[in-house]
Formats: sequence, C-alpha cells, structure tokens
Amino acid sequence: MPFPVSYDPDAVDSAAHLIQIALTPVFMLSGIGTLINVFNTRLARVADHLEDVRKRLSTPPSDTDTPDPFYTPERLAAHEIRLHRRIFVLDAAIMLNAIGGASTCGAAMALFVGSLRDASTSTWLLAFFGIALACTVGALFFFLADTFLSWHGLRRDRLSLPHPNAK
Repeated sequence: MPFPVSYDPDAVDSAAHLIQIALTPVFMLSGIGTLINVFNTRLARVADHLEDVRKRLSTPPSDTDTPDPFYTPERLAAHEIRLHRRIFVLDAAIMLNAIGGASTCGAAMALFVGSLRDASTSTWLLAFFGIALACTVGALFFFLADTFLSWHGLRRDRLSLPHPNAK
C-alpha cells in the first residue's frame, strides 16, 4: 500500500536548495566568530605586553641592578610604539570581521525574506555576501600586518642585541 502523502518533487527540491543556501552564511558566520576570537585573544596579549612595557618605563632604574640591554628606555619606547601599531591593526581586523559578520547576517535575512515573499532579493543577497567576504579578507590582511609587525620587532630586537659569544 503506497504512502498517502502527495509528493511534489519541485517543492522538495526547492526546500532542499533553500536549506543548502542557508547553510553557507551559517558556516561563514561560524568562521568569522572564530577569527574574532583569535584576534581578541591576540589583542589581549598585546595589550598586556603594552602594560608591562609602560610599567617598566615608569619604574626608575635602581643603582644596584646591572642594566639589562634589552630593557633600555630607548628600546622600551620603540617597543611601545610598535605595540600601539599592532593594537591599531588588530582593532581594524576585529572591526572588519564584525562588519563581515553583520553582512553575513544580512545575507541570511535577505535569503529568507526573499523565499518567504517570493521576492527577488538576489541583489541584496549578493551585496551582503560580497561585503562579508571582502571584510573577512581585509581582516585577514590586517592580521597578516600584525604578524609582520611582530616578526619585524622580534628580528629587530635580535639584531640589535649583542651576541652572547661576542666579547
């Protein structure tokens, strides 16, 4: 005995296609959220490091301690400037990712509004999703800039210190 339910293949295919399309923004939003978490963690570490540098700069050197060539006031001031640049770059990455996340939500909303009202929202959908992708790529470029600033600082510090075996 056949199952007494009408089966319209077009309606099922349409619903399946809508679900497939709806998953794309969900995965994109999940990735953006993960990137924001990574950027915030890195920003917190840079901010903690900046606080340590400021504390070292405000503490007067004692006469009894041997001066550490790594913590001279000039080096600390240069390091402070580099940390400020890194904070700016990471803030920009977080802002771009937040805009990308909001645009992804806008794309999902355009998708569902278009399916509910049988309206053509493809322009809005493409615009929101394009903005989300562009902002995410921009955020990754800012993250790369932070990485370069970090590497440059490490390399510069390594080259400016005297070699331990040199006399």
